[in-house]
Amino acid sequence: MIQRGVATFTLDYGKCPKWLFDRMVLLGRRMIHAIVAEEGADEFIKRIADPVWFQSLGTVLAFDWNASGLTTILTAALKEAIRNEERDLGIFICGGKGKTSLKTPDQIIDWSEKINLPLATTNSLVYNSKMAAKVDSSLVQDNFQIYHHAFFFSKNGAWAVVQQGMNIQAQSARRYHWYSKNIKDLINEPHSGISSEKKMDKVLNMTAGESGENRNISTNLVSQSFNTLMKDITLLRKYYTPLSQMVEINSCQGRFKFVNLENKEFEYHPVVTEDFSKSKYLEKILWQLCDHQPENYEKLLATKGVGPKTIRALALVSEVIYGAKPSYEDPARYSFAHGGKDATPYPVDRQTYDNTIETLKGFLNKKK
Repeated sequence: MIQRGVATFTLDYGKCPKWLFDRMVLLGRRMIHAIVAEEGADEFIKRIADPVWFQSLGTVLAFDWNASGLTTILTAALKEAIRNEERDLGIFICGGKGKTSLKTPDQIIDWSEKINLPLATTNSLVYNSKMAAKVDSSLVQDNFQIYHHAFFFSKNGAWAVVQQGMNIQAQSARRYHWYSKNIKDLINEPHSGISSEKKMDKVLNMTAGESGENRNISTNLVSQSFNTLMKDITLLRKYYTPLSQMVEINSCQGRFKFVNLENKEFEYHPVVTEDFSKSKYLEKILWQLCDHQPENYEKLLATKGVGPKTIRALALVSEVIYGAKPSYEDPARYSFAHGGKDATPYPVDRQTYDNTIETLKGFLNKKK
C-alpha cells in the first residue's frame, strides 16, 4: 500500500564520502537486480514512487534519514548502479540535481529512441515529467524551490517522479513522489507521496480536491475576453487594502460579489499579501491565456509562461470575488540498517554493509 505524503528533511551541505557512495552503488545494484528478477521492472518503479519505501531504501544504504542529501545521493547511486544495464533491466533513470534536472526531457527522448518506444509514448513521458515539475512549483505553493527532478520509467511505460524542493529560510527540504498507475488526473491530487515531519502554515494547494471549484472558476476567467478579466483584476486592486471590511460589493452588471472575510482569517493570506498592481508581465500572460482560452485547468497550467504568480492571481480573483476558496492545508513520516554517514544513530558499520552486499549477490547467483 503506497503511503501518501511529502517527506521533509534538513538541508545537507556535506558530501557523501566515496567509500560510502561506492557501497551504495553496489548494494543498490544487488537490490535492483533482486526486485526486477523476482517481481519485474514495473514493481521497482512502483516502489520508488512510495515515499516511505524510498526513504527506507536510502537509510538501508546508510544515508542519514533526515538529510536532504538522501534524495539526491540515492538517486545518483541508483543511476550509477544500473549504468550499462538499463536495457537488460528495463529501467531508465533520467534527470537529477540542479542543471541535470533540465536535461530530463532530452534523456527520456534519448532512451526512448534506443529502445524504440512509440513516439506517442515518448511524448507522453516527456509531458508527464514537465507537468510534474510545474505542478509542484506552481500548484503546491509551499515556499519550497524545486531543485531536484528525477524521472524513472520502465520499458513498459510505467513511470515515477521523485523531486525535491528546498526552503533556505526554514533550513529544510521536501520531497514529492508521483506514480503513473495511481494518477487519474495530473491536476487533482496526483501525488503518491505526502508524509512530513513538519507542516507549513497557509500553503496554497491548488491540487487538493477542495480547490476544484477555484480551479474551474480560474479556467472560466480566462475563457472570457481579456478586458472582462481585467475588470475583475481592477476591482480587486481598487479594494485591495480594506478587504477585511467588505461584505458585498456589486458592479453595475451585478457580476462581482465579495465574500465576508474576517481580519484574523485574512491577515496572513498567502495570496493577498502579494501586490499584483504593477505586474505588466502578469497582464501579458493573462492576455495570452484569454487569447488561447485553454479548455481546462491542466491546459491552463501547461501554457508557456504560466507560473506561480499567474496561479495565485487567478486563485485570488476566484476566491475573493466569486467566493471559491481553495485549500490552504499542507498535507502532512524513518529507519536504519547500516548506520548513517554522520554517525547517527551510529557510524556506518562497513563490515556488515559489505556482508549485506555479498549476501544479496549470493542470492542472485543462486537464482540464476
